[in-house]
Amino acid sequence: MGRNVLVVGGGGREHALGWRLATSPSVDRVVSAPGNPGLAQLGPVHAIDPTDPAAVAELAERERIDLVVVGPEAPLVAGVVDELQGRDIAAFGPTAAGARIEGSKAFAKDVMTAAGAPTGGAVATGVRAEAFAALERFGAPYVVKADGLAGGKGVRICTELSEAREAVDDALVRRVFGAAGAEVVIEEFLDGPERSVFGVCDGEEVVLLAPAQDYKRALDGDRGLNTGGMGAFTPVPGFALEDVTYLEDLVFRPVLRELAARGAPYRGLLYAGLVETAAGPKLLEFNARFGDPETQAILPRLASDLGELLWASATGSVRDAELAWHDTAAVTVVLASGGYPGSYPTGLPISGVPAANSHPDVEVFHAGTAIDADGALVTAGGRVLNVTATGPELATARSRAYAAADEIAWDGVQRRGDIARLE
Repeated sequence: MGRNVLVVGGGGREHALGWRLATSPSVDRVVSAPGNPGLAQLGPVHAIDPTDPAAVAELAERERIDLVVVGPEAPLVAGVVDELQGRDIAAFGPTAAGARIEGSKAFAKDVMTAAGAPTGGAVATGVRAEAFAALERFGAPYVVKADGLAGGKGVRICTELSEAREAVDDALVRRVFGAAGAEVVIEEFLDGPERSVFGVCDGEEVVLLAPAQDYKRALDGDRGLNTGGMGAFTPVPGFALEDVTYLEDLVFRPVLRELAARGAPYRGLLYAGLVETAAGPKLLEFNARFGDPETQAILPRLASDLGELLWASATGSVRDAELAWHDTAAVTVVLASGGYPGSYPTGLPISGVPAANSHPDVEVFHAGTAIDADGALVTAGGRVLNVTATGPELATARSRAYAAADEIAWDGVQRRGDIARLE
C-alpha cells in the first residue's frame, strides 16, 4: 500500500510537487490545502488557512495522511511542522526554529558565519544610526534587507547612498514592512552570477538535486522589477550536478551541524542561494523550501520516486538515497498578470490551457488560478500559469515551452521571451 500525502500550499511549486508525487510508486493519494484548480485534478482540495498549524494537523488526521509536504515558507515559519510532529504525523519541512534560516536574514547570516560557510559581510540592527554607519562601511552598491518575510519585497540594492538611507527609513521609521522590517540587515554586495542549489536534508545528511537557473526580473534582458520568478531551466551549462557536489561539505553539512547544535535539526529542503564571485562561491541567502519556479523545471527530470525521497527526509535518513535523472532538459515559462509585480486585476477568463497541455512533453502548472461561479478558469494571482516542457536538449525544450505558451491567453497576459535563450 502506498502513502496518503497532503501538499500544503496552492501555487505552481505545489502543483508541480503534487503532480510528481501522484506519479510516485510509493504514493497512493494526493490531497492539497488550499490547493488550486490544477491540484484539484490530482485529488481532493480543502480550503483551509495553510498558516494555521491546528487546521493543517486536523485535516491531516481526518484524511488519514501519512506524509505532509509543506510547500511555502509562511506555514513553516508559523510552526505547521511543529504541530504535525506533536501529533506524530510525518512532515517534510523544517520546524519553526529551522525555518528561521529563511524567516530571519540576521539569523541566517549568524548561522552561516558560525558554520564557517563562505558569505559576505553583514550588520544586523534595528538602530537607524548603526544601519547608516554600516552603509558607509560597505560602500556601493548598497544592500538593504528587511530581516523578516516581506513577500519578496524586502530587499533593496541601491547605487546611491541617499537611496539606501531611504530604504533603511522605509523599514525602521516608516515601517512599510511591519514587524518584518523592525530590524534590517546591511550587507556587502556580492558581484557575480547567482546560482541556486537545492539539498534534501534529514538533520545530518544531504542529497543534492540537479541545479536550475531562474529569472527574477520582470522583463527581457533582466530589466524591470524583481519578481517571484519569471522562468527557469535545467540543466545549466557549466553548473551540472557533478559541478556542485563540493557544496555538500563547503555549505550544507556545516550549516546542518550548526543548526543541530542550536537545537534546530533541519529536515526538509534547504535552498542555498549563492553568488559566483571572483573569490569563489559565497552564500547570499537560504530558503527553507523548494524554489519557485525552479521546482517546476527540476521535477519533470527526476526519474526517482519523489515520495520515497521526501519520506526518507521526514522520517529517517537520506544517506543512501541515489537519485536518477532523465537525460533531458526542461524549460519553464511563467505567464503573469498584466501589471505584475505591481498591481494587477484578477478574475479574468483564461483560454487555451487544454490545448497547451495537449502538446507533447508539456505540463501546465497552475500558480494563480481559480474557478469562477460559472465554472470558468480565471486569473487569481500575479503569476498565473507555469508552462514547462522537456526535450533532448535546451533548445528543443525551449521551443516546446513557448509553442505551448502561445496557446494560452487572457487580457493582459505577460511573459518573458528570453527564458533559456543562451546565445
